[in-house]
Amino acid sequence: MKQAQFLTTLDRDEAERIWRASIATAPVGSETVELAEALGRVLAEDVRAVPDVPGFDRSNMDGFAVRAEDTFGATEATPARLSLNSETIPTGIEPQQEVKPGTATTIATGGMLPRGADAVVPVEHTDLEDDGRTVVVRNARVPGQALSFAGTDVGSGETVLFAGTPLTSRETGVLAAIGCERVTVHKRPVVAILSTGDEIVQPGEAMRPGLVFDSNGRILADAVRELGGTPWFLGAFRDDEDTLRQAVHEAIAKADLVLLSGGTSKGEGDLCARVVEGLDPGIQVHGVALKPGKPICLAAHGSKPVVILPGFPTSAVFTFHEFVAPVVRELAGFPPERRESVAAHLALPVQSDRGRLEYLLVGLVRRPDGQLAAWPMGKGSGSVTSFSRADGFVRIPRNVEQVEADAPVEVTLVGHELAVADLVVIGSHCAGLDRIASALAREGLRVKLLAVGSQGGLAAAERGECDVAPMHLLDPETGRYNEPFLGVGLRLLRGYRRMQGIVTRPGEEDDPDTLVADPNRRMVNRNRGSGTRVLIDQILGERRPPGFAFEPRSHYAVAAAVAQGRADWGVTIETVAKQSGLGFRPLAAEHYDFVIPADRWDRPAVAALRRLLEAGTPLRRELAALGFSPPGPAEPEEPCVDS
Repeated sequence: MKQAQFLTTLDRDEAERIWRASIATAPVGSETVELAEALGRVLAEDVRAVPDVPGFDRSNMDGFAVRAEDTFGATEATPARLSLNSETIPTGIEPQQEVKPGTATTIATGGMLPRGADAVVPVEHTDLEDDGRTVVVRNARVPGQALSFAGTDVGSGETVLFAGTPLTSRETGVLAAIGCERVTVHKRPVVAILSTGDEIVQPGEAMRPGLVFDSNGRILADAVRELGGTPWFLGAFRDDEDTLRQAVHEAIAKADLVLLSGGTSKGEGDLCARVVEGLDPGIQVHGVALKPGKPICLAAHGSKPVVILPGFPTSAVFTFHEFVAPVVRELAGFPPERRESVAAHLALPVQSDRGRLEYLLVGLVRRPDGQLAAWPMGKGSGSVTSFSRADGFVRIPRNVEQVEADAPVEVTLVGHELAVADLVVIGSHCAGLDRIASALAREGLRVKLLAVGSQGGLAAAERGECDVAPMHLLDPETGRYNEPFLGVGLRLLRGYRRMQGIVTRPGEEDDPDTLVADPNRRMVNRNRGSGTRVLIDQILGERRPPGFAFEPRSHYAVAAAVAQGRADWGVTIETVAKQSGLGFRPLAAEHYDFVIPADRWDRPAVAALRRLLEAGTPLRRELAALGFSPPGPAEPEEPCVDS
């Protein structure tokens, strides 16, 4: 029955409806806390003012408390003259002397208005005569001018804040103003978090091939805290059914919601589902028509929510925010979250699986016409960085197999607002580019990096969708890098030289021709559209060695495949080869340059990039230490093609 339930995946909304029918989501209770501890909590009761605010009629400025009728008709030419009383009213003092007709009393900002006065003349509209015994008023006043009357902000018994209000600094300031020392708030729900799997190790523990650091535990714990809950991380559990079952029952007994991460797919190694299916009522949904996140398991014990999230980080994050986050907010007493969305156009065509609602992570950049372009991030559900770097996501309906380039899409923002980048960089990625972006960030600039390959970056620059497009494309006809590919309106900023070569494991450095021709030596390729792929295609010609179809998107992935024995050779840059301890056979000293739309050449962030790349700068020395040499004296630093 459980297997069929998983294979017959449910629609996302239907899955949520079934699960929510079996769980309780009302706030978990209330408690009274000190005002100093109330920030970020949610009020469980209305708060009413006891005293008036302000509690007395007070002056809004330094000046003189007067009877307004004594100033009627006063001007610069015909001022009114009032006798100055002997009393001076600072803040925090109750006045003792009445302001009688024809008199005035000195008063400070915030001072309590004396009896008889009904207005304040600011000091700049007055002068003193007769050795300070007479006030000369050069501006007429009306009753109530420059005053705040008692109870005009908040009256005694008035409701100041309503139950269900999240407490930010604005609300806690109001509570302090009415003298509220303690408030009744909803309790924070306790969310138990269990990571599972033999491959899981905690940050700081020893790493070896086949193991992964437990990022899900950290992500989920902090996400729960952000949502107003209290995370309780029980640790990572190996694949032992009895131990895991004991931990789950302990979590259910003490927590308000239980999260397990990993082990949701059907298989011999899945213990989580076997443990959870023994609960009462147990598993309600196992398998939802989502991408990523299909194997999510939604369950309950009594009316307490129990969820098994997928093990892959992006899948876990998406399913957590789709199904679990709203429940955590409700348990904490928060109102439903309002997700902001923006209209955009898809920058590249995207294939999707029919039958599953797909969440496509995208980065947003502004086009010259002011509209937004959504660039697919495309690193898969196992990526730990995609979600953190994305601006939002696009929902591709389950009956759609392909979304064409430039199609209008609605992007749901990951944060509450769209962060505007100072410098948008789209194109080829490089370890040197990371150092450049870091140097720009140290200058206070926000840099957005989208790695789509040299050709994708060049296309983005031609459309005006980026400020900088890093590239390393070789023109086979001229033997020159990058410059021959520039179109009208594009300029070239010289970057640096880097050595591309074939990497192998130490001691296996055969001649390149031998490697390519040996059918027993497996290669690792690079993604189409990258400059490195162009070089590889030139080397291979019509040959297709084993591993040709494996196309990772970075130099680091190529090095990892060779170092771990999943491939015998690949092409990457010398800097990465050295970092990975691999053998390296040079192929070409290529040029890694930056294409810039001409109308963006003088933008502040682009100007900062140009300055940082000048000869002799600290950044240049840092790049040289990594093996990235300057472009050379014979190559112009100035743009090669302009409009």
